[in-house]
Amino acid sequence: MFTINSKEMEWGGRPLVLETGKIARQADGAVMVTYGETKVLCTAVAQKSPKPGIDFFPLTINYQEKTFAAGKIPGGFFKREGRPSEKETLTSRLIDRPLRPLFANNFRNETQVICTVVAHDLENDPDIAALVGTSAALTISGIPFMGPIGAARVGYIDGEYVLNPLQEQMENTDLDMVVAGTANAVNMVESEANELSEDVMLGAVMFAHKSFQPVIDLIVDLAEDCAKDPWELPEAPAGQDDLLARVRVAAESGLRDAYKETVKQARVEKISAAKESAMGVFADDDEDIQERAKGMLKTVEKDIVRNAILETKQRIDGRDLETVRPIQAEVGILPRAHGSALFTRGETQGLVTATLGTGQDEQIIDALEGEYREHFLLHYNFPPYSVGEASFLRSPGRREIGHGKLAWRAIRALLPDKEEFPYTMRVVSEITESNGSSSMATVCGTSLSLMDAGVPLRRPCAGIAMGLIKEDERFAVLSDILGDEDHLGDMDFKVAGTEEGITALQMDIKITGITEEIMQVALGQARGGRLHILHEMSKALTSGREEVSDFAPRITTFSIPKDKIREVIGTGGKVIREICEETGAKVDIEDDGTIKVSSIDNAASEAAVNWIKGIVAEPEINQIYVGKVVKVVDFGAFVNFMGSRDGLVHISELENRRVGKVTDVVNEGDEVKVKVLAVDDRGKVRLSMKVVDQETGEELSGQSGDEDKPKETDG
Repeated sequence: MFTINSKEMEWGGRPLVLETGKIARQADGAVMVTYGETKVLCTAVAQKSPKPGIDFFPLTINYQEKTFAAGKIPGGFFKREGRPSEKETLTSRLIDRPLRPLFANNFRNETQVICTVVAHDLENDPDIAALVGTSAALTISGIPFMGPIGAARVGYIDGEYVLNPLQEQMENTDLDMVVAGTANAVNMVESEANELSEDVMLGAVMFAHKSFQPVIDLIVDLAEDCAKDPWELPEAPAGQDDLLARVRVAAESGLRDAYKETVKQARVEKISAAKESAMGVFADDDEDIQERAKGMLKTVEKDIVRNAILETKQRIDGRDLETVRPIQAEVGILPRAHGSALFTRGETQGLVTATLGTGQDEQIIDALEGEYREHFLLHYNFPPYSVGEASFLRSPGRREIGHGKLAWRAIRALLPDKEEFPYTMRVVSEITESNGSSSMATVCGTSLSLMDAGVPLRRPCAGIAMGLIKEDERFAVLSDILGDEDHLGDMDFKVAGTEEGITALQMDIKITGITEEIMQVALGQARGGRLHILHEMSKALTSGREEVSDFAPRITTFSIPKDKIREVIGTGGKVIREICEETGAKVDIEDDGTIKVSSIDNAASEAAVNWIKGIVAEPEINQIYVGKVVKVVDFGAFVNFMGSRDGLVHISELENRRVGKVTDVVNEGDEVKVKVLAVDDRGKVRLSMKVVDQETGEELSGQSGDEDKPKETDG
């Protein structure tokens, strides 16, 4: 029934298996990848004809994690997988980025890749398996994919590179890097690092590239056995070269003049006018020629910009290759925000705020590996006005989630330990202007806003985006790229870090790949740019403020014995609910007995702390306490003197005289001052009033209690 083809190898100490022919046979390409005991089904399907009226490649990558893969039932009311999680969205992007440049240039057929995690061994992250499986599925599908590619994760533990570290090893690594590429070059890097040097980062990239070469060979072996016939690509329409020549004549002069304008908005208007004027030449041609000519304008535009940079070493806005645009950094610009910063670099600007919360504000993440809590949140927003557009305001998409996560990775290694700074931190970056690398502006703004909020960052962090123009053997690496240099260039290479080293690195290549030499130049140039940006940021703030904002909650942390937790919570949460309602403070209790009390009002925090300490405190012998009479009996009075703790004042301990009736001295509800005489093995407390001055609370001299008790005699 099945014609199964399978290939297997040992990779990073675990078996890697590629299998096709059994599952999803109607897809153009389908591969079940097994790595360790993690399994991912990767499918690729393309429509048989191009999508009409588009001038781009319509590729969609969907990575999805099924909870049954880890033997779990989804959280939430509906108990089924819903919208993609952040992890699924980020992994979809991770797969898309190295694959997209490797499809045939004129291929316009709608193409969809779906990667489904069907088994997770809780040791091997499925993202690498999904990348490898997608490459294999496309390679055998017949779809015009110029692969295959390989991919690998690299850790850095005790000064050594580790290939595809297990999840438990990731807890001790200084690096989490995913690299993808072809047999000859690297075309994607995504990483988070603990202030590592440029040499270590470059070494990791090359280590990964070397390590996944056997994987590429395995995919080729599979394809040799079962690949489908390659699709025929549509031939270019007749007269294409002649039409391009006409477009060049019509548009080149106007576009060259437009690109001499250094101000973005003015340049956009001049470019639009030049294109409109050029299209006037084709007014008498048929609609098909007009559409084709319109699409060729981008080719002419691209050639003008790229050749000008390569020949003159001068860029669109007049800068040389290494100069960073003017920077203005400001902090404390929003009065009620706990921390705020406005970071402006040229025509890119981010308004970034930091908000401090308590443990109750932590984000609960329901992952395949298990549920965990995240106390650092970073959200990136890109409203249309930032680029002078009016469009529908949507919820964050893949781009926004990806950019926010990159900035999150850049900052996370520099945050204080939770024990040192027990706050939940949420950063929001609103991009108010954009002309290149708003994600790196977010890194800079986040660093400043957190320090403004009083977060003791290890060091300030800055980011810079590098670009590349490459034609044959000629290339130019550009520091702090503009939006146009990103769109028309060959690389988007983002580097974030401190003076000490790199904390995040992301590289996307629009050509088939780049060499080690180019990466080395880019990293060196990025370091110079990063240090310059850090210097400019230091004019606003160099470290975290001594105090958190007056509008931020104050958190008091202390510990209680584990066996006292139940008493603080109370039956059904009655006690802790009463504490919060009465004082207005928030109270978080952890399983180990750690208690965090938070409130903007110091008095409220203090009241809650005292209340809790009163509940858990043990009475000290000979210590004087203020209490309330809660019950009167014939032989004495019961006094509540420490939280929920009661003790007995025997009738003989009420006053320094013989008392006939307890109510002659005290009644229920009276406030009294008592001294602890003794605590027996059962926890019962004996108290005395007569040895304490009820007015001042001072112990009466010469009085110690128990004087009226009968003395024991031998007999």
